[in-house]
Amino acid sequence: MTKPNIHPLLADRWSPLAFSSKPIDPDVLASLMEAARWAPSCFNEQPWRYIYATIDDAAAHAQLLSCLVPGNQAWAAAAPFLAISVACTTFAANGKPNSYAWHDVGQATMSIVVEAMHHGIFAHQMGGILPDRVRELYAIPANFNPVAGLALGYYGDRAQLPEALQTREAGPRTRRPADETFFLNRF
Repeated sequence: MTKPNIHPLLADRWSPLAFSSKPIDPDVLASLMEAARWAPSCFNEQPWRYIYATIDDAAAHAQLLSCLVPGNQAWAAAAPFLAISVACTTFAANGKPNSYAWHDVGQATMSIVVEAMHHGIFAHQMGGILPDRVRELYAIPANFNPVAGLALGYYGDRAQLPEALQTREAGPRTRRPADETFFLNRF
């Protein structure tokens, strides 16, 4: 439980490993994409892009799955929606480096996550991707960088996970105390 209380869409959010393979309705997927589209960004640059695949296209899903590190592949294979976020690292207006791009991609992804929770869909974000493989398979331009993986879906049966992941799935959610994260007038 959070203290003080926060909105249930945030308080109930967690990153499961067990996903049902039940497909996500295309209209719901459209709302998740729209949520990202309206995320804030530096100079309204909107530097985020997402390469995605759904379980309905087994070959495309398997290809995107192959861009995750093996440990993530073990559980993410069941997720009906997989994506890799990509950041444009230069500003469109002048070609100068956009040092805020990864931050902005994170904001867009969090918008997806919160909208997904609104629809009863869980998200698991992953740092464990293979950026070079993403670049190779999807012809990512030089001024774009793969950022992270994203699995979306309805919660599944954790008994389907390997034993070590079942234990991890059942573990408690923990967070660092607020006074170790926020500092008034000092670091």
